Amino acid sequence: MRLELYKINKSFSGKQILNDVSFRVESGKAMGFLGRNGAGKTTTIRVLMNVFEPDSGEVLIDGKPFKRRDYKIGYLPEERGMYAKIPILDQLVYFGELKHMSKADAKKSARRWLKRFELDEYEKKPLETLSKGNQQKVQILQAVIDDPDILVLDEPFSGLDPVNAQVLKDLIHEFITKNRLVIFSSHQMGYVEEFCDDITFIQHGRIILSANLKETKRKLGKNKLRIRISGSTLDESQALMSKFPDIKVEKDKQSLIVECLNNKTPNEFLSEIIKHGLPIELFSYYEPSLEDIFIRIEKSSDIPQIIGNEAGGGMMQ
Repeated sequence: MRLELYKINKSFSGKQILNDVSFRVESGKAMGFLGRNGAGKTTTIRVLMNVFEPDSGEVLIDGKPFKRRDYKIGYLPEERGMYAKIPILDQLVYFGELKHMSKADAKKSARRWLKRFELDEYEKKPLETLSKGNQQKVQILQAVIDDPDILVLDEPFSGLDPVNAQVLKDLIHEFITKNRLVIFSSHQMGYVEEFCDDITFIQHGRIILSANLKETKRKLGKNKLRIRISGSTLDESQALMSKFPDIKVEKDKQSLIVECLNNKTPNEFLSEIIKHGLPIELFSYYEPSLEDIFIRIEKSSDIPQIIGNEAGGGMMQ
C-alpha cells in the first residue's frame, strides 16, 4: 500500500495550522514523522484518521481517495487516554468493540496480547494500579488489538524500561514485516533511526523535508570525514588537524569532523596524515545523526537545498 497526503490545509478560527502538507508512506517500512511540539504533527494525524476534515487537499491510498471506514487504524497518542479505574481487560474489549470487533474476538485478542506483554495477571486490575511502564504497554495494546492496517505511534517508548522497550521493538518490526503502514513519531531520535527508512519533518505546519534517511545522511555528510587521533584529546587533535591545508575542522562529542575542500579527496588527506606520522584511531566517512539533522533543520533552511528534489515535496511523484 501507498498512503499519500497531498496539499493538506487546515485552519482553526482563522489560524492556519497546516500549509500544503504533502508526504508519502509506503507499507513494509516505517516513516518517521518529526517536528517540534506544536509543529502540526497531531493535526496531520487527526486529518488522516478523519477526526478533522481538511479545508483542502486529499488523502489517497494507492492513488485513490482514502476511505477511513475501509481500513483499520491503530493509534497510540502521546497523551494517555484510557480509563484509570476500569479493569484492563474490560476496557481493551471495549476499545476492540469500538473498532467493530465482536466482543468474543476482542476478548480473545486482548488476552493474547496481555499474555505476550506479560500483563495477563493484571487483566482484572484497574489501570491506575499498574506502574507507568505497564500502563504504557496497555495503551499500546489498545492500538493493535484489531491487527490494524495502519499503525500510528506517537512517543511509544515513553516510560518503558529496556526489557519492555525490546518487546515493543519486536512488535514494531512485526508490523513492518507484515507489510503494514507504520508512522512513527518520537523525540527519541535513536528509536527513529532504528526503525525508519524514511523521514518527514514538519515545521510551523509546513513539510520541510521528506526523504530517505540513509540518502539524507549521505548527502549531508558529503566530503566530510570522522577522525580520531590516538593518544590526543579532541582539542589537541583539532589543533593538529588545523595545520593541514584545504580542510575545515570541527568536532562533536565523539571525534573530529573534517571537511575536505578544493577537491581534495579522502585518500589524499589520509596520505598527508600518514606522512606526518599521526596515529589514526578512526578514519571513516561522516554521517550526521538524526538528532544533528533535527537541530540543523530547526536552526537553518539549507537542508532542502542540499538534499534536492525530495525536500519539501513530500516524495510525491
